[in-house]
Amino acid sequence: MYHRIVANKVRATFAQIGAGNSDAMLSGMAPRFSYRFYGESALSGERHTLDGLRRWWERSSKLLPTPDFIVEEVIVAGGPWKTRIATRVRIHAVLADGSPYDNIFMQNMSMRWARITEIHTLEDTATLQIALDQLAAAGIADAHAEPITD
Repeated sequence: MYHRIVANKVRATFAQIGAGNSDAMLSGMAPRFSYRFYGESALSGERHTLDGLRRWWERSSKLLPTPDFIVEEVIVAGGPWKTRIATRVRIHAVLADGSPYDNIFMQNMSMRWARITEIHTLEDTATLQIALDQLAAAGIADAHAEPITD
């Protein structure tokens, strides 16, 4: 039952983020956490503060506005004191230049007593880089900005 509740919460959080409410994810973070997005792009890097994560979501929203997340799989293991979560998610968005963006990412998360302590996001970086290059060519400076880290 616990695993089903956690999986439903993960799916609901992605739905809320897609609706423009990144606070749904931010409010679930533990006081001490690590959020790592792999690769070498404007969205990569590691964040450890809510301010850094909020700035990352703001940039992500500029670059990939109104994302539609299709959660294909959520795997939950462990109890409330040490929960492991793995996801496979498809993302679709219409970029600021009007072109479509379709990609897939996987996340590995750790949660302790209903608070996320760690997230590792692995997205198809080649597909992401093509989209960011298109946006930079269209004059969107954030597409080639340095990663937000803290």
